[in-house]
Amino acid sequence: MPLPAKAFQRWLQGIAPNASTADVCRISGIKRTTLAQQLVRGKVAEATVVSISRAYGVNPVSALAGFDAYRDLAPTVPPTRCELVSQISTPDLLRAVLARSAVDPAGQTSAEPPPLSPAPHATSVKNWVEAIDDGELRHRVSAATGVAPQNYSAQLSANRLSPELAIATSLAAGVGAAGGLVATGLITEAEAGWSADARQAALDSLPDGELTTLAGDRLQALGKTLKRQEHDQQQTDKIWENLG
Repeated sequence: MPLPAKAFQRWLQGIAPNASTADVCRISGIKRTTLAQQLVRGKVAEATVVSISRAYGVNPVSALAGFDAYRDLAPTVPPTRCELVSQISTPDLLRAVLARSAVDPAGQTSAEPPPLSPAPHATSVKNWVEAIDDGELRHRVSAATGVAPQNYSAQLSANRLSPELAIATSLAAGVGAAGGLVATGLITEAEAGWSADARQAALDSLPDGELTTLAGDRLQALGKTLKRQEHDQQQTDKIWENLG
């Protein structure tokens, strides 16, 4: 949910009382026309607040929590293990499987695991929702927000989720409100209060069987996506052939 322009201007006055709009845009990297259009419409995007917060050394989560629509971001709640694992990319999971002694032909583990790719990744949003879903989560989110389940699923398929839906999903699942914003890429792990080694620790805590099953599920989902893309491409090619 975009933030009210008046509330945004009060917030901006609090962190940069002597800065002009041109100063704010130059420091934050936001185009002046973009900010001007948002102010004229009376709705300022969350990403704008995040960019300005970073530019002025303010934690974006704390900044967003100061607005009524995002007050649930305070206080900080640690992520669950399943949330942390959901933010590990499929290639990183596969490397972890191959590094385990149970699947290593030599029966030895790697001396030092390679660093994990930063979140978010190609399926981070969908993986995050699936990790915290008890089977009824989507229906609860739909009831709370009025967003039709099929529209919600469409966003997940595109690996995106609006900030307000990410917060609503967190609340409906009973997890920390910032997790969804990490999955969507609006904020970083550090800004959400996650420790630097949190994802690696969660990965290391997975038993071999659980890790292998998870990696297999990810591969199966990837295979379905690739097959669908190939089918769509074939259909597109046929259309162009028929058009001559």
